[in-house]
Amino acid sequence: MSTLLFLLQKEFRQIFRDPAILRIIFVMPMIQLLVLPWAADYEMKNIRLSVVDHDHSTYSRQLVHKITSSGYFRLDTYSAAFPDAMKEVEEDRADLILEIPADFERTLVRENEATLFMALNAINGVKANLGGAYLRTIIQDYNREVRMKWIQLPRFSPVTSIEITSQNWFNPLLNYKYFMVPGILVILVTMVGSFLATLNIVKEKEVGTIEQINVTPIRKYHFILGKLIPFWVLGLLVLTVGFFLSWVIYGIVPVGSFVTVYVFAAIYLLAVLGLGLLISTYAYTQQQAMLISFFMMMVFILLSGLYTSIDSMPEWAQWITRLNPVAYFIDVIRLVVLKGAGLADIKRQIVIILGFAVVLNSWAVLSYRKRT
Repeated sequence: MSTLLFLLQKEFRQIFRDPAILRIIFVMPMIQLLVLPWAADYEMKNIRLSVVDHDHSTYSRQLVHKITSSGYFRLDTYSAAFPDAMKEVEEDRADLILEIPADFERTLVRENEATLFMALNAINGVKANLGGAYLRTIIQDYNREVRMKWIQLPRFSPVTSIEITSQNWFNPLLNYKYFMVPGILVILVTMVGSFLATLNIVKEKEVGTIEQINVTPIRKYHFILGKLIPFWVLGLLVLTVGFFLSWVIYGIVPVGSFVTVYVFAAIYLLAVLGLGLLISTYAYTQQQAMLISFFMMMVFILLSGLYTSIDSMPEWAQWITRLNPVAYFIDVIRLVVLKGAGLADIKRQIVIILGFAVVLNSWAVLSYRKRT
């Protein structure tokens, strides 16, 4: 036990002696929690719209006013010819074109229907899809308003009407920050718990101190625990700092218990620390470790459900996400923060992460023994 305590003392001194590591551990979470939730916005606003109005009627002006006053669109040009609007798109000054045909108002009044033309710049597919959906919704709403003005109903309408109301569960205001901030916390914990531990071990390989440790009577489990425990503690510390900043900045307080999050986080850190230890056994330089870590981090983020729903991915990608421990933690922390899930609700994720921890740490220990 005294050997392990000496190793832990040595590791903590080595970590806190390096100011760069301290900035990464404490400053990086603050900056990312301040910047990323505002940048990763699921709402699409300030979509640049170019209108080609061949009608110049009251109805066409009302339609354009309704579109621009929605808050989603910004009128770029009000052209009289389609080629002029198309030039705006080609020069990347407009995202959508709405062409209103001549006699739009007269056709709508006489024939009870009229045709509009939309052209979408699909270089940015997400912006095109969302912008087109917003524009169609606004046009449909305008169509209902026009029809309601035409309808002359008696005092008691004989027509059966159905009123639809909706209620959003768990996130009533649809605040995307409540969805994004917990996921960003998971990424921060993963980076500190896994990849900093990898770089720490590989750095000792480069310096040569790890060879000196190998010839000492220190047992293998002492060495491994001495390397993993400090970053396990730092990972939980980063999670604590992240929760504090989420409460101060965004007012996010988990509906569920903090105990549930920390129990899962403790098991999760064992898994990602095992992954970091495994990477360190195959990497001989910090550059190699950084490249491997960067590649794996990109896969973890893109296939974790942080930005896109896992259910909307292709089936082959969904199978890959089952091998991604980050996806399970993001799922768990969102369940706890938004839904108030308890340990009984996440027992499946706990068992899977325990399996990851056992497999990755065992693989790392066997690989390290082989190379020693």
